[in-house]
Amino acid sequence: MTSPFEAIRRWLVQLPAYGLNGIGTALGVLLVQLLAGALGGLPASLLASGGAIYASLADTPNPPHRTWRRVAMAAAVGLVSSVLVTALRGHAVVLGGLVAVLGFGSSMLLAWGPRAGPISFVPVLAIVFTMAGPAPDSWQVQVEHALWTAFGSLVYLGWALMASRWLQPRYRALALAAVVEGTAALLRSRAAMLSAGPREISGALPLQDWMQRQVALDERLQPARDLLFPATEASGAQRQIAILLHAIALRDTLLGSELDLDLLGDDAAAERLRLALAARIAATADTLGWLAQAVQWDRPMAAAPVGDQGLPAALAAFADDPRRSALAAALGERAQHIADDLARMLQTWRGQAQPTPLSAAELQFFVSPEGWPLAALAPHRRLSSPILRQALRSAAALGTAYFLALALPWASHPHWLVLSVAVVLRGNLDQTLARRDARVAGTALGCLLVLLFAWLGQTWLSGVAFLLAVGVAHAFVNVRYLVTATAATMMALLQAHMAHPAGGYAIGERLADTLLGALLAWGFCYVLPAWERRSLARLIARVQEAARVLAAEALRWPEAGQSDLALRLARREFYEAIGSIAASAQRSHAEPTRVQLPVPAMATLLTRCHVLLAQLSAVRTMLERRRERLDEPSARQALVAAQAEVAGVLAGTVESGVGGQADPDLGWPEPQAPLLPWLQRRLQLVVQGAHGVRQAATAVQAAGARR
Repeated sequence: MTSPFEAIRRWLVQLPAYGLNGIGTALGVLLVQLLAGALGGLPASLLASGGAIYASLADTPNPPHRTWRRVAMAAAVGLVSSVLVTALRGHAVVLGGLVAVLGFGSSMLLAWGPRAGPISFVPVLAIVFTMAGPAPDSWQVQVEHALWTAFGSLVYLGWALMASRWLQPRYRALALAAVVEGTAALLRSRAAMLSAGPREISGALPLQDWMQRQVALDERLQPARDLLFPATEASGAQRQIAILLHAIALRDTLLGSELDLDLLGDDAAAERLRLALAARIAATADTLGWLAQAVQWDRPMAAAPVGDQGLPAALAAFADDPRRSALAAALGERAQHIADDLARMLQTWRGQAQPTPLSAAELQFFVSPEGWPLAALAPHRRLSSPILRQALRSAAALGTAYFLALALPWASHPHWLVLSVAVVLRGNLDQTLARRDARVAGTALGCLLVLLFAWLGQTWLSGVAFLLAVGVAHAFVNVRYLVTATAATMMALLQAHMAHPAGGYAIGERLADTLLGALLAWGFCYVLPAWERRSLARLIARVQEAARVLAAEALRWPEAGQSDLALRLARREFYEAIGSIAASAQRSHAEPTRVQLPVPAMATLLTRCHVLLAQLSAVRTMLERRRERLDEPSARQALVAAQAEVAGVLAGTVESGVGGQADPDLGWPEPQAPLLPWLQRRLQLVVQGAHGVRQAATAVQAAGARR
């Protein structure tokens, strides 16, 4: 019979990182409530729990040194905001001005990037929690409120550091498992494209699913880097880092493997080979899925070789076709490269040491920046900045919400309307509309649940429900906002009721404020709007520069013992630039037709970037795995010329057609034959890919200017 502790352990192992983080947050707030309640009673417990919740917003799965900085910053912002609101509770007009200022400042925090996202909501939450209780009647009471708030923040900060250190091994394993599963999903997408055939996947967005998988994998890669790379000395971290780097290498190998399939033709033998290659890739994805589970559950993985799936027989069908036999053999060799990368990942997981291509110091270049330098505000002093426009928009919207709430018949909770506007109003229309719908639905569900607790009439249930709501709202904010909206509604209603039981739950007012706040936020989206087309020129320039830098690094002869750090950094930047364009195109769908981005033209640009990336990957594979079949002086000369031509093409200083076209009739080299002609052909294809990117970028800008 399984013991209760073992059952709990198994349940915790199956939880995702955000679930563990939510449980940790709820326990931290509970600790603060118990300590403050024992020292100062219920009023102190409520004030201290407010300080804990301010700090908890920045408590996300991160290394301890990042947890310390971010939670401390959130605690400081929450304390200052609550002190200011408390001091002005008796001055309604001045308090409205403070609400607008806090709205402006919270949005300007986004100048520091995603790390400031959770902290940017702290001032709004401080307004809500501070105004939920009765106004202090003396400065001594105000000081007492501030001290209990600071007490809760400090206790939670200590808890967050302890929990972060304890959960680090689990966070690292879950982050790595997410990357491995994301890589498996990418391989499945590629297998599906091969199985469909070129005719079925042709259309306006032939690589849509593939690009979505690429973006999803990039979103998982950076959190994994941030957790794994600073922990090089931790137990088991070297193995996890090696698997992560192998997964990145596998993606690049997969990119190069898709080229030249069109040279096979479209007869039965070619179709059979395509299906066999798709089956091999799908089998590799299945093995990666098993590896992801082994990493997640921290268990050994039995040998899981990738089956041939008919690939040898499909390759043998070309034995009597001299024109295509060498090409078929090369495609089979690329499939073997994928299998080799998978084998290295499996060997690493089983404890067989694999060399790590980057040193501990080099790994830190891939970690997200940390800290709060004031220089980050410099680019956002102009009205063209989307962040400054969002800050001005937020200030106007929150100030309007506050003064409008004072004029409404139900003015007892004006901060609720401010909260509704703040949570719905996002930096772009697409996210605002999604938040609007989820907020309204979540508020309705949350009110129904609170009514259920009120009907039960058990005071202790309200306390338990409040803690559960804190944890659930924190855990699901970036996963499923409907759940967060439901839990946040319960948290706000229960907290207000515990602070002032005589005031009841005010369910009707809460629903009305949510509906009105959602409408206000929707309307304010059109005040100083930051339409996606405003950033189009910057995105286009970024992707072209990233392509130029990547080409310059990829088209270098590999020197023995030389690190490929610069190449890896350039490749990451190109992926992120492509992802930014894809995300911008997706957000633009919700905007008015007259300002929407030219989505078909942007889809073409994404496709051209993908083709260039694949060609560069193929060149790099040839240089790293087959350079013994290249004449080094001639190859170096060809690489230097291609570097210069690609840079000129992307800069617009080299006209189309320079450098010649790749020879479509060049026969595929036999095994052991010199590869210089094929390197030259591949370099010509790289130049053509650069032409494609430049032409597509120009077309996007022209189409955007016509709107």
